[in-house]
Amino acid sequence: MTSQSPVPVVPSSAATTVIVRAACPHDCPDTCALLVTVKGGIATEVRGDPAHPTTAGVLCTKVSRYPERTYHKDRLLYPMKRVGAKGEGKFVRISWDEAIDTIAERLTQIAARDPHAILPYSYAGTMGLVQSESMSMRFFNRLGASQLDRTICSSAGSAGYRYTVGERVGADTEHVQHAKLIILWGGNPIASNLHFWMRVQEAKRNGAKIIAIDPYRSLSAEKCHQHIAVLPGTDAALALGMMHVLINENLLDTDYIARHTLGFEQLQQRVQQWPPQRVAEVCGISVAEVEQLARDYGHAAQRGETTLIRANYGLQRVRGGGMAARNVACLPALVGAWRHAGGGVQMSTSDSFPKNGAFLQRPDFLQAHDRAPRTINMSTIGDDLLRPSSPEFGPAVEAVLVYNANPVAVAPESGKVAQGFAREDLFTVVLEHFQTDTADYADILLPATTQLEHVDVHATYGHIYMMANNAAIAPLGEAKPNTEIFRLLAARMGFDDPCFQDSDDAIAAQAFDRSHARAADYDWSRLKETGWQRLNLPAAPFADGGFATPSGKCEFYSERMLADGLDPLPGYTPPYESVSSNAVLAAKYPLAMISPPARNFLNSSFVNVQSLRDTEGEPHLDIHPDDATARGIVNDAEVRIFNDRGSMLAKARVTPRARVGLVVGLSIWWKKFSADGKNANEVTSQRLTDMGRAPTFYDVLVQVEACGAKD
Repeated sequence: MTSQSPVPVVPSSAATTVIVRAACPHDCPDTCALLVTVKGGIATEVRGDPAHPTTAGVLCTKVSRYPERTYHKDRLLYPMKRVGAKGEGKFVRISWDEAIDTIAERLTQIAARDPHAILPYSYAGTMGLVQSESMSMRFFNRLGASQLDRTICSSAGSAGYRYTVGERVGADTEHVQHAKLIILWGGNPIASNLHFWMRVQEAKRNGAKIIAIDPYRSLSAEKCHQHIAVLPGTDAALALGMMHVLINENLLDTDYIARHTLGFEQLQQRVQQWPPQRVAEVCGISVAEVEQLARDYGHAAQRGETTLIRANYGLQRVRGGGMAARNVACLPALVGAWRHAGGGVQMSTSDSFPKNGAFLQRPDFLQAHDRAPRTINMSTIGDDLLRPSSPEFGPAVEAVLVYNANPVAVAPESGKVAQGFAREDLFTVVLEHFQTDTADYADILLPATTQLEHVDVHATYGHIYMMANNAAIAPLGEAKPNTEIFRLLAARMGFDDPCFQDSDDAIAAQAFDRSHARAADYDWSRLKETGWQRLNLPAAPFADGGFATPSGKCEFYSERMLADGLDPLPGYTPPYESVSSNAVLAAKYPLAMISPPARNFLNSSFVNVQSLRDTEGEPHLDIHPDDATARGIVNDAEVRIFNDRGSMLAKARVTPRARVGLVVGLSIWWKKFSADGKNANEVTSQRLTDMGRAPTFYDVLVQVEACGAKD
């Protein structure tokens, strides 16, 4: 049912060589346009498309080595079943018929009792609409399984941003180089947004001032003109302080405020509670830093210069993360930054794309069931797999099907996650490329195709191009696309609805809603040939207002938030775990910890690629010299990081890049590649954010000790 024919763009004089258009599938805002060289049916090289406006011929180190990943010696190529204890990773090869029969039989038995006992678990292992959002979602909706609340990355910031602006639409990456002030807030684009960083560097050469706001002096922060090292979880307060200065010093675009915003008077009163002195104390920075940041921002806008805030995920992975994103989203409307192409805020461009969700996922199947499905939050999977049946929770989870995800490594409070997956009565199916930490717990392990082996179409969240992925090579071994695996399961379980016969090309052809003006010109056949197509979206989407809020304005005051039981105005919620907000806990665990992405990994992808792991080294923890000295820790010493939830081992890197009171463990390592079989999520919490039900990965207190020391 899948289309596997390569679409050449530059046929070679050698009949066996073609170059195929593809797209990077990984959880990165850049979604690069790829050119795959195929010789004799083998992919020999992956390059960035030089004609694509954002890729510009450049790939990150990870994706430029994609053939190494595709042809990795450890690729899963055949269905397997478990023969050892859960977590041991011992399997034997079986046929596809046996695998599908086993899964269908178990799911049928469980569904006969209660389909809510079946849970899909997936996220962004691939971002393609065909392989992540179509056949699998149809299958689980038809089955009546529990729904998964996919919150683990950005739902807090998305909620706060949408309350304020209406939808996740923002500044156009293609115009960033024209900005004269760029604030990188809670991100490290060198590691996780390379093509945006290239534009930032061009802007810097053109005279722009670049400011990083981050508790940690990341690779990107080191190359900025200024680094403001706020305490974790205090970004919302800094934004309030900026608003205080902008309003009190009249660094405003009063015309834009009058025409395109709602609630300015209430906002003006609220921010009087946040003078720079209070903000500096909360954030752990100087009063001068608060004031100068606001003045730089306001004065640049008053000079008519383009100002841009790149708000990333670091600021939202704390208790008050949704409000932090909301507060930051208020700033451009105060100074009129939205008037300029490349100005305003860019957090995500995801809502720019009119996806055809009704076609892709078939939510109408849910109406055929006698009750609405329950929803389980992927960020609390550790607790939820350990819950017994109850009237409040419903049935205990009896089966989990994991695809495009690695929860044993990635989900918070990892000890509980592993404990849940270790249940002997839990039937676990994993679709994977490699034997990940989660795959070790599978009862049935199924080989999935990589991006070079299947068809897909992509929306993006860092630019506004629809992207095509053509299959460059035939699937290796017996690997199958996700779509084909769920077609087989649907057929074996008697789901004869016509939608389960749709080919991947047929799905891609209707993935975007062509009745929407932004995608009116979408044509899958043409996109396969060209590789990419820009949405019909202006370079300055809110130059004349037009926000997708109920009022049509940027809402400083939000009636929707009030109706949802939230503060309708920008505010501040302190972290769950910090020295100032939880003195009792801090007495025992006095160091804040964050675990941002390592440059050579992408979440937990690429960790098993030897060349990339060799470059990254081994799990390490950055600690300030003052904190290291107080604990008798020297550079390169093995240390234990711990709290009440768990512990992990790492090598210490004594460095001022981590501010005093903060330790930084770059992630996400597979547990099997660490000395103690653990990673940073041993110490993270399953507590959720103020809005969006998201995890609080960077809202953590720990203690650190040299190995050999006593607790």
